[in-house]
Amino acid sequence: MTEAPYRLENSWHPLGGQNGRFTFSLFNLSDVALTGFTLVYTALTRVIDPKACENATFLRRNANFHEFAPPKGFSLEPGKSWTFTVSGLHRPARHCTDGAKSAYVTLADGKHVTIAVSDLLLEGRVNEPPPVLLPEGRLELPFSLQPFPAEIDAKPGDSFPVVLYPAEGSSGDDLRAFSTVLSLCRRLFESDHTPFNLVASPQGQALQFLVDATIAPEGYKLAFFPSQITLSFADAAGRQYGLTSLAQLLHGARSQPQMFCFPVSGTISDRPRYGWRGCHLDVSRQFYPTADIKRLIDILAWLKLNIFHWHLTDDEAWRLEIKAYPELTAKGVLRGPDEPLLPQLGNSAEPVGGFYSQDDVRDIVAHAATLSVEIIPEIDIPGHSTATLTALPDLTDGQEAPESYHSVQGYPNNALNPAVPLTYEFLEKVFDEMVELFPSSYLHIGGDEVANGSWLASPLAKTLMEKEKISGTFALQSYFLKRVKEMLTARGRKLAGWNEVAHGGGVAARDTLLMAWENPKVGIDLAKEGYDVVMTPGQAYYLDMGQAEAFQEPGASWAGTVPPAHTYAYEAEGDFPEELKDRMKGVQACIWSEHFLSRGYFNRLVFPRLPAIAEAAWTPRAMKDWHRFAAIVALSPKL
Repeated sequence: MTEAPYRLENSWHPLGGQNGRFTFSLFNLSDVALTGFTLVYTALTRVIDPKACENATFLRRNANFHEFAPPKGFSLEPGKSWTFTVSGLHRPARHCTDGAKSAYVTLADGKHVTIAVSDLLLEGRVNEPPPVLLPEGRLELPFSLQPFPAEIDAKPGDSFPVVLYPAEGSSGDDLRAFSTVLSLCRRLFESDHTPFNLVASPQGQALQFLVDATIAPEGYKLAFFPSQITLSFADAAGRQYGLTSLAQLLHGARSQPQMFCFPVSGTISDRPRYGWRGCHLDVSRQFYPTADIKRLIDILAWLKLNIFHWHLTDDEAWRLEIKAYPELTAKGVLRGPDEPLLPQLGNSAEPVGGFYSQDDVRDIVAHAATLSVEIIPEIDIPGHSTATLTALPDLTDGQEAPESYHSVQGYPNNALNPAVPLTYEFLEKVFDEMVELFPSSYLHIGGDEVANGSWLASPLAKTLMEKEKISGTFALQSYFLKRVKEMLTARGRKLAGWNEVAHGGGVAARDTLLMAWENPKVGIDLAKEGYDVVMTPGQAYYLDMGQAEAFQEPGASWAGTVPPAHTYAYEAEGDFPEELKDRMKGVQACIWSEHFLSRGYFNRLVFPRLPAIAEAAWTPRAMKDWHRFAAIVALSPKL
């Protein structure tokens, strides 16, 4: 790859102007003077005061997109730099990822050239390295099981079988399940010795399958004997999880024999703590190829997580092919200097796109089903719809003033208008195609972060509010979501959404599941209103949050610092009254992708916190042990 002819250095100082100041220095590493150019960078720390910059002219901003021009007549000579400062910021920078994520220059002839960007440096304070996030770890029982089982009374052996194989008389379903977990292991640990074999081996051990209707759904029981192992289960998921536990036991004993053993006798009786054990992935901000989605689902299955919440649309892109509206994946995914959507969140001069065809979706849904993972698709409405409205401008009220409101992320007029009749025709057709692709009983419709003041400058919306005798943004949102829920009910689907779905009167609680993300108390309030709840508070379960306060630690900061120890210790039931606990259906990790510009960043932020949430979702509170978790989690596969 050719080295960029320009480089942007950036630093942040906590003093100066509103919320500190950025200092940017553009270096010309080429042999030609740079004149008549503009500079664009993308950053989550946004400029809100256009006049609060020195030695540059602020030209425009769209969410995280910022464009500046040097002083009139300026020439950046080879080997020299241009430095300017920006101090009118909407919040202070707290981590090294809060600066410029990408940048490019637009030359005098209109050509766009990507430039290299260095990490954000901290000025005026001690810049300490990130701390160690995990203790060394300690084991009372030398077994590599994660999440740890509900009950274990097993004795470690001095050796382990080379392979496990199905006992004679195993059914076809047993053999297929055996093969499925074997294939899972081979995908996750490509160079490791296989734990299973369909043919008997004299150096192996036989596994007998037993159906036991008394075992809890998704539960299993393993019994270890000198001559064989028995796996008892009541359903296919329980059988799979039992096989996964055996694979984990062998994986640990084989890869770290000085620490882990394989049981020689005793039992493991296991069942999940919660029915909803989820992981969300935002594929709108950054696109993940199909192979990455399938590998993440493999990791969820390995950790006994059973829900993949697929966040397919947002302001930054619409990623799901809809045959009725090809514009969504023609115009609603392209980001670039001359594309329908401006660069955001690490995009530079090169256009970027990416979406999932309906064949991709069918393949991924089928892959997940073989691993007992249910996919919950999300299209985020009515807010977070910049990409949708860019692709389908007929969905807007043409009389509404531009930039009459802005979302919290800085997008202008980004919400589907409940007063535009075409909005409902559009959603009907989208839902028709989604229910054919996704067999899940739930369809997630977002419902979050609609800016207060949305639609109030729309003449169509004003007329509708007068007709329906409602006032304010959130009452209008409630009107809209009630109609959406009717559409889903007519298609045999239940509504899932973020906790703001309850705003403005909400929707009927029956057949509605809401995710409490803003803070833990929200979940209790929703349960009191009769809603089923999944707990996913940003303060514990948002995996884009920084894991330490150190400036060098990457990640977001709006929900505070979320170290792995906190994620592991957090108890989602919290202060739920006993009579409301049946409303809490489970817990979920959320992977928002603003900061995930590379696989390295993804793995650093998601692990070990995803396995920590998996253990919170499965393991009884009394069986949790932070030091044991720390000793085992290094064995977890990564993306």
